Amino acid sequence: MATMEDVARAADVSLSTVSHVLNGTRKVSPKTVAAVNAAMQQIGYVPNMLARALAGSSSGTIGVAISAFTNHYFSETVRAIEAACTRHGLMMLFSDTHDDPEQELKVVQNLHQRRVDGIVLAPSGDPQGRAMAYLQSNKIASVLVDRMSPQAFDQVGVENIEATCELVSHLITVHGHRRIGFIAGAPGLSTTDERIDGYRLALARAGLPFDPALLQWGHSNLERSGAATRELLALPVAQRPTAIVAGNNLMTIGTMHALRDAHLDVPQDVALAGFDDFDWADYFSPRLTVMAQPLEELGAMAVDLLIERLADPKRAQYVQRLSPVLRVRNSCGCS
Repeated sequence: MATMEDVARAADVSLSTVSHVLNGTRKVSPKTVAAVNAAMQQIGYVPNMLARALAGSSSGTIGVAISAFTNHYFSETVRAIEAACTRHGLMMLFSDTHDDPEQELKVVQNLHQRRVDGIVLAPSGDPQGRAMAYLQSNKIASVLVDRMSPQAFDQVGVENIEATCELVSHLITVHGHRRIGFIAGAPGLSTTDERIDGYRLALARAGLPFDPALLQWGHSNLERSGAATRELLALPVAQRPTAIVAGNNLMTIGTMHALRDAHLDVPQDVALAGFDDFDWADYFSPRLTVMAQPLEELGAMAVDLLIERLADPKRAQYVQRLSPVLRVRNSCGCS
């Protein structure tokens, strides 16, 4: 049975490009569209895999287990997944994990009991990996989204290391900052680890030393990122950062609030940049410089991979990394 991967190889394009052609999630050149369509015809790929994937006893429903209520980024991710489900004629059943391992396991079990055809999961970082173990032991078609795992799952997320390196390097090379603070997310998450690696990579490439005092833990939320920012500001004057990078959207807002509470101007006193874009980032004063993730593409790819897994449960696992985009605004010091 032909798969999207077969189409990508035959057309000599990426899997995400095939997904764009099928879902209309990004503009693709007519030449590339023609190549993808020709490849599909040549190898006998049926674009609407849904009929085959959901043949037999099926609910026509995909379960989504993500912590969305407290994080705008994940709310937008869920919206993108729902839009992709609608394009494929699927229903989406969503349940919030609250990034709590116990709740995450309960959510996955409940979705399974409700006979969803497959599950999209953003793992909580549970060191015991109970939810993922449950998915594997019960042979549930699954896709991990955003947070990657070394375990054998279909997965889709963004490239975090080079993206964070680019964000930090912008502050170094364009604005001349030499002491850059980093507010890291929740420990145990792949996104946290990779963004820290990107921060340290940018320092190393610029020949700057890594100072542990400039790395603070914001635990991916508003309150603790504010506390982390205050820790940076409490350093002796000569050791304080002149710029701060926050590891996600909530921490960017928490950092901004803490800087304003300290009566510091952004970017005149402290420059600021963050990972994740959001609707009102362009309406802040100053407008926020961020690394924007391709959420629509992320949602479409997660659903595509799940449908392919349902169509061919024995195929090899596929891991897709998408490229975020640096959106330069004013908070970094650019005019």
